[in-house]
Amino acid sequence: MNILGISAYYHDSAACLVRDGEIIAAAQEERFTRKKHDASFPRRAIEYCLAEAGLSAADLDIVAFYEKPFLKFERILETVLAYAPLGIRSFVKAMPVWIKQKLWIKDLIQKELGFEGRVIFPEHHQAHAASAFFPSPFEEAAILTMDGVGEWTTSSLAVGTGNKMEMLSEIRFPHSLGLLYSAFTYYTGFKVNSGEYKVMGLAPYGEPKYKEVILSKLMDLKEDGSFKLNLEYFNYPAGLTMTSEKFHKLFGGPPRRPESRLTQREMDLARSIQDVVEEVMLRMARFARKKTGKPNLCLAGGVALNCVGNGKILKEKIFDRIWIQPAAGDAGGAMGAALFAWHQVLGKPRDAKAAAEGMRGSYLGPRFDNQAIEKYLEEKNIPFTRLNDDQLPATIADLIAREKVIGWFQGRMEFGPRALGARSILGDARSPKMQEIMNLKIKFRESFRPFAPSVTLEKVGDYFEMAGESPYMLLVAPVRADRCRAMSDKERGLFGIEKLNVIRSSIPAVTHVDYSARIQTVDEKTHPLYHRLIKAFDEKYGCPVIINTSFNVRGEPLVCTPEEAYTCFMRTEMDYLVAGNFLIDKKDQKPLESDEDWTKKFGLD
Repeated sequence: MNILGISAYYHDSAACLVRDGEIIAAAQEERFTRKKHDASFPRRAIEYCLAEAGLSAADLDIVAFYEKPFLKFERILETVLAYAPLGIRSFVKAMPVWIKQKLWIKDLIQKELGFEGRVIFPEHHQAHAASAFFPSPFEEAAILTMDGVGEWTTSSLAVGTGNKMEMLSEIRFPHSLGLLYSAFTYYTGFKVNSGEYKVMGLAPYGEPKYKEVILSKLMDLKEDGSFKLNLEYFNYPAGLTMTSEKFHKLFGGPPRRPESRLTQREMDLARSIQDVVEEVMLRMARFARKKTGKPNLCLAGGVALNCVGNGKILKEKIFDRIWIQPAAGDAGGAMGAALFAWHQVLGKPRDAKAAAEGMRGSYLGPRFDNQAIEKYLEEKNIPFTRLNDDQLPATIADLIAREKVIGWFQGRMEFGPRALGARSILGDARSPKMQEIMNLKIKFRESFRPFAPSVTLEKVGDYFEMAGESPYMLLVAPVRADRCRAMSDKERGLFGIEKLNVIRSSIPAVTHVDYSARIQTVDEKTHPLYHRLIKAFDEKYGCPVIINTSFNVRGEPLVCTPEEAYTCFMRTEMDYLVAGNFLIDKKDQKPLESDEDWTKKFGLD
């Protein structure tokens, strides 16, 4: 039986194909259209999923859409009426797309695919919960979902046992942890639904001086993690801006203008809201353990991408084990919808071990073998060196040790926002200058943003205060004290961004200013080539840790194809590109033809 899951029309639309309960393929639409966070109907992602399975739409048995459009429209309509006349203008502007498109998803699916079979609509948070539990390695677990908003629900608690989930409780719009965090994302000058990572990365530079103000003025937080927001401080229910004039007065001025200079105020605001969100997540987790009695926790929804909060739950040992859906945001709703149809609707059995293996490390996107890569290189007359399987790990380890920056294009593309060693840029974690080089010369992004380490699973405990695995880069943990360097009195007195260049450990390029790291553990079974590379680096240079950041530049999605990988490589100051078994040296390449739009985009002209 073939089931296609679809998410679309908010942000990060995606498709996922499940055959007889096995995940065959999954991808975000942005990877094909090259429009970051593309929310359009995922035509190309669907085409890929069907092609990967060797199917046509006629072979599908069920299509599952990740939410109930009519229920969502009801919420929007009720909210507009409740806040009228505020928000009427934005509602009128949004009406055409609802009338023409969003209310008629079933018809649209049938038309786009030529599909006349069964279409089902789980609720948004049911899809999130299904994406968290059904692919997890647990036979039973508590399930927490937290995001901006689905139809009405903004956070939910469920329990999963075997092949079934039961929703237990929820928080409803307009009270939303995700929208609270997005309000501060907006206020600190970053883009909502994409800049939340930046707020999280900025937080350690600040002090939590506004935490008590948030807890006393903006929200009424209960011991069980439930809360209500004081809506006088927010504008988002009326569909205008995220924050109100009362919010601006409370925090001392208007929102920061995007791209303007960051000040200590923004850093303190980021730290304060991060601390509040962590407190809410911890209270929710404690309540979930108490309510369900289950030893395991599954997480999904956009807030589950807050890896610092996830790390705090792990550190507190509230649950024995935690599993987080790597595509925790709306993209993962496509997978959840498909698995919901298989297990919850059709009642098909579930084997937890097989389910976990079925995630395939989240390497569920398109692949390009050596033959396809070589054909592209030769057609474009691109000079390269071919390495055999035995040569490749040691050769690239040597280049990393020489502080070369490597574009790494291997196997199936990752599903979800993180690069996990398939579409990655690699560097030497031991280098004090590598963070700044990669941020400014490769990624063209803010210098304060930290990079993540990839470490072999068997040696994670040698460098980080973490005993288990973190395959999806969704847990933050401290660098081990014996790997850290104590700061001088002068260094301890630094404020804000001045803290950036202080060397804190033997792996300074991946050690954040609070001595933490966003860890990816690399398992030999899941990604053998990437594991062999890091192992070779360890054997030759005594360090099982390298930098891993996503193979893209600021404002663009991860590269998908060999052509996109080569173009990104040539437009940045990467030194080498490794695509399959082919090593491409920047020094041997002819410059790309002029691309004025691209150079202007990043201020390089």
